[in-house]
Amino acid sequence: MTPTLNPCEAAMQALTLDHLSGGRMMLGLGLSGPQVVEGWYGRPFPSSPLTATREYVDVIRQVLRREAPVALDGRFHSHPYRGADGTGIGKPLKPITHPLRADLPVLLGAEGPKNIAQTTRIADGWLPLYWSPTRTDVYQASLADLPEGFMIAPMARAKVCDDVTEGLLPVKAMLGFYIGGMGHAARNFHADLMGRMGYEEEAHRIQELFLAGRKEEAVMAVPDAFADEISLVGPRERIAERLELWRKGPVTDLLVTAPDPHTLRVLAELNS
Repeated sequence: MTPTLNPCEAAMQALTLDHLSGGRMMLGLGLSGPQVVEGWYGRPFPSSPLTATREYVDVIRQVLRREAPVALDGRFHSHPYRGADGTGIGKPLKPITHPLRADLPVLLGAEGPKNIAQTTRIADGWLPLYWSPTRTDVYQASLADLPEGFMIAPMARAKVCDDVTEGLLPVKAMLGFYIGGMGHAARNFHADLMGRMGYEEEAHRIQELFLAGRKEEAVMAVPDAFADEISLVGPRERIAERLELWRKGPVTDLLVTAPDPHTLRVLAELNS
């Protein structure tokens, strides 16, 4: 989100893709973390992520509504720019191209409890990174005031296979990388989330191993139980049974990553 594009750029890209796709575009945004934002993008991570996110979405909504030139005197986003190093001649503008939809859906990838709660107020949907249908209480307080039509679309890897343990290895590899390497030892949003989901000790161990350069051990330290509850892996009958758990909660959509056409075909049949 903020590390790579200012909100007007993101809105213009979404606006264009919505036209090209005939109104099928959904805009997914996420703030990333300080290690990536400052280490890779060379930008300061916002001191108040909630405010930065709220301002970002505000600007995008203004662009898409095209009711007036974009204007925001924000803490992190200022339109026009009013910084001391500016020329002072910036002018409020609106897009030349008329948006196809003023209500193009905006979904946020939020992890922290306050960020998730804010997402239900300012966005059209939420993109959970890890969703366990057996631990919905983890998000209960944040989702207490869901508006009508709000989307909850978690990402889940699926694999139809006979050997569940083997099928979970790619999930564990992803978790080992995110929990261990996608964040600083003292500030890792993914590790914090795993801790809130009941695996705090295991998350710390994964971090220790990964940051010590023992990446394969870090992957193997990911509990099979955790990898299993956030994914759909195993024989067709097992996936069908577990899919029912996902249907019982507040999840409205499922973003599936699958390594083969057979798995996608099975999921399509189970969901028909």
